[in-house]
Amino acid sequence: MQLKLFRVTNFRSIKDSGNIDVSRITALLGRNESGKSNLLRGLHSLNPLDGFKALAPIKDFPRDRRVEECTDFTDVVHSTWELDDDDKAELLKILPHATEVTKVEISRKYHGKHHYIVFPELTPVAFDETDIKSKIKKVAAGMRAKASDENALEAAADAFEVKASVTKVRETWATEFAAAAKVARTALATADAELTDAQDGILTGLEELGVSIVGDKEAQKKASNWAIGAMPKFFYLDDYPELDGHQDVAAYLQHKRQNQLKDADLNFEKLCKVAGLDPSKLQELQQKGDTEQRNQLANRASAVVTGEVTRLWKDRKLKIRFNLDGQHFDTLISDPTETYDVEVNLNDRSRGFQWFFAFYISFAADTNGGKVANSILLLDEPGLYLHAKSQGDLLKHFEDDFDNQILYSTHSPFMIPTHRLDSVRTVNIADKVGTTVTNNPTGDAKTLFPLQAALGYDLSQSLFVGPNNLVIEGVTDFWILSAVSSYLSDAGKTGLSPDLTLTPAGGAQKVSYMVALLTSESLNVLVLLDLEKESEVTKSELLKAKLIRKQNVVFVAEAFDPVPGEADIEDLLDPTVYESLVKEAYKAELKGKNLQLNAKIPRIAKRVEKAFEDLGVPFHKTRPARLFLTKMANEPDKVLTADSVARFEALFKLINARLARQAANGGAPFGGV
Repeated sequence: MQLKLFRVTNFRSIKDSGNIDVSRITALLGRNESGKSNLLRGLHSLNPLDGFKALAPIKDFPRDRRVEECTDFTDVVHSTWELDDDDKAELLKILPHATEVTKVEISRKYHGKHHYIVFPELTPVAFDETDIKSKIKKVAAGMRAKASDENALEAAADAFEVKASVTKVRETWATEFAAAAKVARTALATADAELTDAQDGILTGLEELGVSIVGDKEAQKKASNWAIGAMPKFFYLDDYPELDGHQDVAAYLQHKRQNQLKDADLNFEKLCKVAGLDPSKLQELQQKGDTEQRNQLANRASAVVTGEVTRLWKDRKLKIRFNLDGQHFDTLISDPTETYDVEVNLNDRSRGFQWFFAFYISFAADTNGGKVANSILLLDEPGLYLHAKSQGDLLKHFEDDFDNQILYSTHSPFMIPTHRLDSVRTVNIADKVGTTVTNNPTGDAKTLFPLQAALGYDLSQSLFVGPNNLVIEGVTDFWILSAVSSYLSDAGKTGLSPDLTLTPAGGAQKVSYMVALLTSESLNVLVLLDLEKESEVTKSELLKAKLIRKQNVVFVAEAFDPVPGEADIEDLLDPTVYESLVKEAYKAELKGKNLQLNAKIPRIAKRVEKAFEDLGVPFHKTRPARLFLTKMANEPDKVLTADSVARFEALFKLINARLARQAANGGAPFGGV
């Protein structure tokens, strides 16, 4: 059975959540105090791992309502479950006429006595009054055909027809018919008479129909009990287990013999299960003094767990080693890439790694034949202590390593599956209606902010990041370079290499951060900078931090001959062309004004910016850049002079050559010249 939909009502901050669609993995996205935890807790109450129980009105009924309004029969959870083929086969054994049933609805109220089960597609046992009366007449006619003066079959047939034809209520008919059929068969046997095979088949069919109707209520009761037993348990977790990196094996075994296992003992037991270790075997070998075999078992377990942690924990490569020292079992973590490979006890690692390791151990043990193997996992704010990248790894862990259905709450952009947004549900709260959920991403700005952030990050990755990246300062640079490169390539001239992805940094001050981000992913990176004082500082920072090779930094000015002291992307265009673009783009604002450009200012965009400032008109480079794109599409010859084409080609050739050198160097991010 798979949960497809649920609805929570009259529970804490929830008056009516509305129907919430559920997929294999479902994310409940909402801001703090929006009721995400209450949704999970309410659903959990439907079938908790530790047993179905009554809810407490004083604690669980919405606080803005009188507690007297809550009764044992106040609704709390309604759910819809989809049956798989095995479920359908099991159900048909119990309820043969459930041939069209594909789902079951299970609900609970405040009392903890029982669930409420409905098979919405279940049709009643077929009962056609007209058809039944016709068949009864055929059986009665068959009895009369065997009647004679010596037997009383005529009267028996009349009595059978009258009694068997009571059809207003199916249950009443079934009871009456069973008695009438019995009398009819007795009469036939007494008269030593037999119906034809066809007539006897009709009578037998009617008897079976009666039995089905009489037994249907009991069968439906059994089907309901089956549904409750087949429904997965819910495992709710908000306080994630922590593993102790220093365990006493003898103390654990003593607690186990005394049936007094503590939380730390249970977590150690899970660790041993995942690692393939038997604590009693380790203790036995220790008492025998067999240190070699004991260490071999620990080494094997270390390799197994290290392999899984390496696969799941992408933040940095770590090695796990289990160390046995007398009665003690230590979990040691080291960084094999570090020079000294120092081992640190699990207790002294970062909070984030401790959480991830404990989560992996706990759920690897519990879902692999453990107590939550067939349960639905309800996780409240998982990965809260993890770095953003590790949160993404955790989400992939959910998808790749669990068969369980998982519902989790979050407000982190990095726990949102942007590749499957149809599995995200937004949780909102308002004064009068309480907590509600929408199956489509809607809500206020605070609720949707993590989703917007996730989509923005995902979009930036998909649009502007590739194996070979040219980091440029801003979006206007992106527009101009892309348009000219496409035009030149189509004309058979030199454009930018198709292997390059233009990656806007969002401003010169952000170039260093973008380069650091890309090189950390082992991508090829070149940088194109305007030639100005601030750009020289940016280049120095990149080289000092060893983020990039010196030859991978290109200045726009290198496209000119001779090289000017300063130059922007806009300077690759003819100055008169750019000036005309500005005047056309700002035609309304410049009406009646005289735009005076100072030729002593070296960069055209700066000259325009200063002239606009003198006129008291705000200037944005995006407006002439957009106009440039339009003209490139319709009349490129009017905005690209021969000198401009030569400068763009020179720049593109230089960048392509630098990319080729970077590839020849094996993609190493820095070093050399």
